[in-house]
Amino acid sequence: MIPTIALHNGTTIPQLGFGTWLVSQDEAEDVVGRALEVGYRHIDTAQGYGNEKGVGAAVAASGIDRGELFLTSKLNNDKHAPADVRASFEQTLEDLRTDYLDLFLIHWPLPTRYDGDFTSTWEAMVELLGDGRLRAAGVSNFEPAHLEKIIADTGVTPAVNQIESHPYFPNRLTSEWSLRRGIAVEAWGPLGQGKVLGDPVIRELAEELGKSDAQVILRWHIQRGTIVFPKSVSTERMRQNLELFDFELTARQISRIDALDQGSAGRVGPHPDLFDMV
Repeated sequence: MIPTIALHNGTTIPQLGFGTWLVSQDEAEDVVGRALEVGYRHIDTAQGYGNEKGVGAAVAASGIDRGELFLTSKLNNDKHAPADVRASFEQTLEDLRTDYLDLFLIHWPLPTRYDGDFTSTWEAMVELLGDGRLRAAGVSNFEPAHLEKIIADTGVTPAVNQIESHPYFPNRLTSEWSLRRGIAVEAWGPLGQGKVLGDPVIRELAEELGKSDAQVILRWHIQRGTIVFPKSVSTERMRQNLELFDFELTARQISRIDALDQGSAGRVGPHPDLFDMV
């Protein structure tokens, strides 16, 4: 049974889901369809991934009741203008073949674009909550300063902050800041885009537990209270990544993984203060 995390708006989100970054439009229906067959009910996509139509086709073909699914998408970087937020949201609903979205995130703050104005983008996201077709609004890759600004400007706190987080870069400051303010934290790149797999400490712990490296890392995320959605095109790995709830890491084992933190040197993605691709 996959646990859920309570969001501050009264909704809940499955703590474990399936990610679709780098899954092409052509393969998305098959890959996501297999993930749903294996048992995933939380699917994370984005306008920028270019695969929403394939994800929507998989959901439609699955026959699973919509109420059993949690669907997340993210606003594309060239859609920050308030008018574009609503239009792109409408397109996402159409492409995903759904009447509502469970969670919609601003993908990047882009502080060097749009005259540094991501507040108006957030305001437009919040407005989407008004007619019931969006259950929760959040952000992705927002640093504490970005979060402080939108909360101070609008009085509305995001439900979720999706950030890079893995043993080499737990992103502690942003994660702890978010959690203290009731913002649930999601980890993208939970395996460090594969860089953490095979680490000697992870390998030793995996052998102790009779689990895979990925299972050990994902269990570390789960016990930290992070929402996580690994991606794999292998059905067997999809299954393995779901098998996280028949074991626990001890405090000692968690401490050993915590000690792998390399600070900013461990980051595998761009810094949100500098990323400006649209």
